[in-house]
Amino acid sequence: MVFLIDYFQHRKDCNFKQAERVQRINELTSYKGSFTSSERDVLSKPIEELVQDVHRQVIQPIDILRAYGKAALKAHAKTNCVTEVMIGAAEGWVTDGSVNMKGPLAGIPVSLKDSIVVGGFDTSVGYSSNVGNKIEKDGTMVRLLKDAGAMPYVKTNLPVTLLSFESTNDVWGRCTNPHNNKYSPGGSTGGESALLAAGGGRIGIGSDVAGSVRVPAHFSGIYSLRCSTGRWPKFGMVTSMPGQEGIPSVFSPMTRTLEDLNYFTKSMIGMQPWKYDHSVHPIPWRQEAATAAAEQKNFKVGVLRTDGVVDPSPACARAVDEVVAALLKEGHEVVDVEPPSPYEALYIGSQLLNADGCKTFKSFFRTGEWEDPGARQMSFLMNLPSPFRWAYYLWVKYVRRDDIWAGLIKDWREKSSYEQWKFVAKREAYKAKFHDWWESEAKIDFMITPPNATPAVPHDGMKDAVSSCGYTFLFNLLDYTCGIMPITHVDKALDQLSSDFSIKRLNGVAQGAYKHYDATAMHGLPVAIQVVGQRLEEEKVLAVMKRIEDALGDDKYQLLDID
Repeated sequence: MVFLIDYFQHRKDCNFKQAERVQRINELTSYKGSFTSSERDVLSKPIEELVQDVHRQVIQPIDILRAYGKAALKAHAKTNCVTEVMIGAAEGWVTDGSVNMKGPLAGIPVSLKDSIVVGGFDTSVGYSSNVGNKIEKDGTMVRLLKDAGAMPYVKTNLPVTLLSFESTNDVWGRCTNPHNNKYSPGGSTGGESALLAAGGGRIGIGSDVAGSVRVPAHFSGIYSLRCSTGRWPKFGMVTSMPGQEGIPSVFSPMTRTLEDLNYFTKSMIGMQPWKYDHSVHPIPWRQEAATAAAEQKNFKVGVLRTDGVVDPSPACARAVDEVVAALLKEGHEVVDVEPPSPYEALYIGSQLLNADGCKTFKSFFRTGEWEDPGARQMSFLMNLPSPFRWAYYLWVKYVRRDDIWAGLIKDWREKSSYEQWKFVAKREAYKAKFHDWWESEAKIDFMITPPNATPAVPHDGMKDAVSSCGYTFLFNLLDYTCGIMPITHVDKALDQLSSDFSIKRLNGVAQGAYKHYDATAMHGLPVAIQVVGQRLEEEKVLAVMKRIEDALGDDKYQLLDID
């Protein structure tokens, strides 16, 4: 009987939130219809130019909000990307002094991953047990944004566990890719990527523990920056895994254009976020580092062609090749690199991230609540009785002869504190080894990698591809700064698998990824690259991304039109 009551309360809370969202949208009658010419003018301007217009009183902040509010609702109708609709409240913030209209983001609407706390609104993170958890005051990130002049106006969809490259949950439903509704926009910050790619916003904020702002940018065709820990605030959030510090999550920016990504990041750091959050390093924006990278004549660029676990698909390899060709044409030195084993990082990171035996993210579930199939697979294997898990390991290693998958699952169980500390020591040793390799052996200025082995996965594809995250997860373990920039689209004529390709010859992780690779079905989906700097090199990575975009010339990625 207790379980039955729990299930009915779950359904009741899900229905309530969806009805509340519909009601809030229906109340925004002035945000319906086609865009006016002045609204299209607002939507076409970089945020720096809009801020200048607000400061000069050339445009009113309410007009910017109305343009982007209307665009967000159109994007939501197409992709189901929005959770909490805060547009009505934002109209009040514009006029009641809650937002500083003299700040560096004056009048700019900013979308937020659903996990970020906004006073007066729920922060459900996709769990029905969190429905009704609203608090009165804004969280740290939102206080900082409002002081900078930004207007939070919508929150966006995510996976219920925050451990998936898809964004689906019972509370809000499934978010889809604006390029193809049969595919995921990414995760865990997938609602943000769908909103921005569809033109429903210019800037947003997500979080990243294994690629969660980078893979959505790659899947949906936008820009993002994975900041190093200590550069952005981390408090004032709700998460599925509170207390997990083996691989720290970081909040970071996502934008529709590179120009906006640079301005937004510079503006946020310029707000001295260490005065809002004790976890932020007191490091101001270092213009000299940005200028040095912008003016350096020749770079030595390392290219990571494969992580040794899942080779990149033809589409993802082609995007890397296009960037390499552009850099070579500019006279830069480009070398293929083989850093310390990325597989070792995947092994260490996966053990640390789930050292609790997947208990924490499962503790928030109610009876009958939908669980992401990838996360469910992780928790199933984690909780197999030891004899069965050992038998499965032996079968994978000696019958299937798959050392990669066998190595990942061998120690896949809940860790004691003693065992976890040993993995922390392994993490630190790996970070030291990678640093020595970069500085003493490779001696590169930055690195180029694929962001993922494949473009976007079809819905529910993470059941198979759950462990295919090595290209991003590696740099969470290292805590390196990484940028994502879209380069091209899947081309059914150029990106087919070779005639002798056989999925049966792949390891278990690669099989899960390639099970869903189909260049014909994926035709038109975005494909990005990842630009990697060392720790706390946000200024340098952004400057390098600009150099790459300039090198591409007329071959730059074309954004989706705003409907």
